[in-house]
Amino acid sequence: MSKFWSPFVNDLVPYVPGEQPKLTKLVKLNTNENPYGPSPKAIDAMRAAISDELRLYPDPNSDLLKQAVARYYGVDASRVFLGNGSDEVLAHAYNAFFRQDKPLLFPDISYSFYPVYCGLYGVDYQAVPLDEQFQIRVEDYARPNGGIIFPNPNAPTGCLLALDAVEQILKNSPDSVVIVDEAYIDFGGETAISLVDRYPNLLVTQTLSKSRSLAGLRVGLAVGHPDLIEALERVKNSFNSYPLDRMAIVGAAAAFDDREYFESTCQRVIASREALVEQLEGKGFEVLPSAANFIFARHPQHDAAGLAAKVREQGVIVRHFKQARIAQFLRITIGTPEQNQALVDALGDVSN
Repeated sequence: MSKFWSPFVNDLVPYVPGEQPKLTKLVKLNTNENPYGPSPKAIDAMRAAISDELRLYPDPNSDLLKQAVARYYGVDASRVFLGNGSDEVLAHAYNAFFRQDKPLLFPDISYSFYPVYCGLYGVDYQAVPLDEQFQIRVEDYARPNGGIIFPNPNAPTGCLLALDAVEQILKNSPDSVVIVDEAYIDFGGETAISLVDRYPNLLVTQTLSKSRSLAGLRVGLAVGHPDLIEALERVKNSFNSYPLDRMAIVGAAAAFDDREYFESTCQRVIASREALVEQLEGKGFEVLPSAANFIFARHPQHDAAGLAAKVREQGVIVRHFKQARIAQFLRITIGTPEQNQALVDALGDVSN
């Protein structure tokens, strides 16, 4: 706290990112990064972009990338919005849609940036409890609201909401913007982008940080009705007209065009996830169903914080949350088979 801070800043409760350790020998299974590198075509495209033209501003509309996203999803480019990571896209969406008289609704166990943005932008909200299986109850969102947002698959649980249930939420709130945050959709879910033609209140957000291995590039996107996209553009151009640099534009576009590499790495992560679940269940862990590149697990006989400390001593980092309902769970990013085995070995005998 400083005497120079405004009362507004004093009251902020910022988001706490996952640890980015300086020691390179640690097995890092705490921030849901992809264990496999970006598409070689993306790397080649970025290398080719290193030229004298870096003295020039990038395309403010990022048309090369916008067209690549539109091609991939079979939508018109007027339905695509781009930002500096999906967190920035969500921030613009809060300003564009959620500063309403009625509260924003989102799950009580979900992405912890949602309430942070509410505090930052003055958005009233209600956290809607997940059921005992950590699933969204569609009927709980059929109430007056100023908007709805939820991750699908959910984070940090990894649980997936079926597309017909997503559609029912849209039908129940036709006068509110519904954002489906699909950061992890490529690891086992069906995107709601197929619904944007039918529901003008739907905005789907995604990131290239997970399934396309470009967390260091900071590229996010949204797909929705052109009216929603126009609102996002108005906010963006009132904040930062050049959110994506030249490297990000060409690298991300190349990643979208390399479908074969993308599908291959996703399948490798999925296979590793299922293998790790089997190993952990063999050690007595309870693992929630996951459609993400991470799993959410607890052991009925061991404290989660203690387990996190135990594996860290062996050079493996996982994520532990102190939130009451999930304090006995660990969120474990899916690594390579070798990294996953390092975790299993670090856990040792947890049978009693």
